[in-house]
Amino acid sequence: MSSALDRLKNLTNKISSYEMARKENLKVLRNLFSEIGIDKKVEVFEDIFSFKAINLSGASLLAENLGEIKEGKYLQILAISYDKDAAVKSKNISLAYFGRVENVDTLLKDKVVEFIIRYRFEKSFMTLEHYYGMLEDFKTYE
Repeated sequence: MSSALDRLKNLTNKISSYEMARKENLKVLRNLFSEIGIDKKVEVFEDIFSFKAINLSGASLLAENLGEIKEGKYLQILAISYDKDAAVKSKNISLAYFGRVENVDTLLKDKVVEFIIRYRFEKSFMTLEHYYGMLEDFKTYE
């Protein structure tokens, strides 16, 4: 019994820490949204989550070399929109352009990388909630 109770406590703590991390992440993400100028292209913060994805050119997003610049490239934030009714289904949209990555201030580059990672963190929660909701439809088959 103690083992089951301990597992429940651990699970509760983990869920609670994820929710706290998510709340803090959204607060910082909202600040970065304005700070790096995404608000110039997307007026409403919540609208960034309507994109299928947001990518970065000019710097690495891989864990093993996060933020490492790619010489000769341009630092740019690209959003991918998707319209199932359009002739061309997906479209890349530039959300921010910062110039040649080797000329961009390191602090700004780091904030851009942080924005992308924080966006993806929140987007993953939204995806999880979406599929969790879809699974509700299958409960009638149990």
